[in-house]
Amino acid sequence: MTVVSRTTETVADGTPPSAPEPSRPRKPSGTTIAGIALRTPYWVFTGSVALIFLAPLVWTAVASVSPQPGTNQVDGWGIGNYQTLAAYQAGVWRYLGNSAFVSLLTVALTLLISFLGGYAFARFRFPGKNILFLLTLAILMVPYATLLIPLYVLLNQVGLQNSLVGVALVLTMFQLPFSTFLMRISFEAVPRELDEAAMVDGCSSFSALWRVLLPAVKPGLITVGLFGFLAAWNDFMAPLILINDTEKMTLPLAVSNLRGQVQGVVDYGATEAGVVVLALPCIVLFLLLQRHYVRGFMSGALKG
Repeated sequence: MTVVSRTTETVADGTPPSAPEPSRPRKPSGTTIAGIALRTPYWVFTGSVALIFLAPLVWTAVASVSPQPGTNQVDGWGIGNYQTLAAYQAGVWRYLGNSAFVSLLTVALTLLISFLGGYAFARFRFPGKNILFLLTLAILMVPYATLLIPLYVLLNQVGLQNSLVGVALVLTMFQLPFSTFLMRISFEAVPRELDEAAMVDGCSSFSALWRVLLPAVKPGLITVGLFGFLAAWNDFMAPLILINDTEKMTLPLAVSNLRGQVQGVVDYGATEAGVVVLALPCIVLFLLLQRHYVRGFMSGALKG
């Protein structure tokens, strides 16, 4: 009986050829009917919510340029209502400037104080830290309108009555509790090893805060700034109580005064134009910063 021996084939360098990799099952490409069926309720729900929120804005924008009796836009479509808004008392640009000044000053003060306060609460240990933090959050439990009259008296004593700076200081005070809370959880989501590594490399506490932690908590800062801007831009109560001069009114207060000009007749066209002007900066800012806005809210959900 003859025995036939089989030798292992080798490649040129003498190594045996590698075994072929087992084929992996391919995932089905495309969207399946079951996937569409599972996602349909979600699509219907989110689409309905979007329509509920967008319908009033779209209706207001259309009504601001459509013909309406008793307005400056009676015949045909046009911008007559916006012309009425622009010519009201000191002019819409003056009121826009006042609102922008109050909003930007509120954002700057809120970012500065909450950034440093959140860093202190998250990174340092000192007696009474938790009690002080609870007292800061306790401001949220006080009704907003109940503090405006005492604050008006206080601002009058320090010479900031009927002042846009005083309005910005009041709005900053009401923004600080939530902003400090959000910045604290943003700093706590950043590993302490980053601070320690920066200290080992020779950074001081301020250098580590500025060079290392500031980029890490940028989504939280954007969220705080966006919240502060929206609250200050749309606030009505604080300017109503603290501002007496028509030249210093913010845009929400001017639009409210525009509603009834002659014998109690409401100019709905000019009011709708004012609402559109008020809403446009908020919509643009949110669309530009929504990615950072969501990341800022989620920054404290998982701690690394």
